[in-house]
Amino acid sequence: MYDKEVITPRLSAWYGDKRKRDEGKREALPWLSELYDLRQRIEQHTGVSFQGVLLNYYRDGNDSVAWHADKDTIPGLKTDIASVSIGEERNFDFRNKDDHRKKYSIKLEHGSLLLMKADLQKGWEHRIAKSIMPMNARINMTFRKVMD
Repeated sequence: MYDKEVITPRLSAWYGDKRKRDEGKREALPWLSELYDLRQRIEQHTGVSFQGVLLNYYRDGNDSVAWHADKDTIPGLKTDIASVSIGEERNFDFRNKDDHRKKYSIKLEHGSLLLMKADLQKGWEHRIAKSIMPMNARINMTFRKVMD
């Protein structure tokens, strides 16, 4: 966070295509066959190609991700991100970067696919908030374009 290493309130793993080693970047684990197959289905459905997937495991309502806009995975270029949710239903909140009073929320149900178009990241932030309600585990997979 802000170019510093911090402990995140969730567990994560990065899988993807083999790439040239970028200094300071997390090297991707090789594709699991299930993730690779899911990637192909998402690419066919969306018409967008992806080279990696970030898995986030939210153990319960205490696990979260703070307001943010995703960084450029290709320097200087915002790209589409396909998000697949498995497990517990959670609210996915959006807010306008210039006017935080403009907020929206959608429920990400088990098996849902959300395609965040590239321009969304320019004007909007998103989060998964902590919850005081008892919640079961959830896995979110964000399929992304990355630079070779």
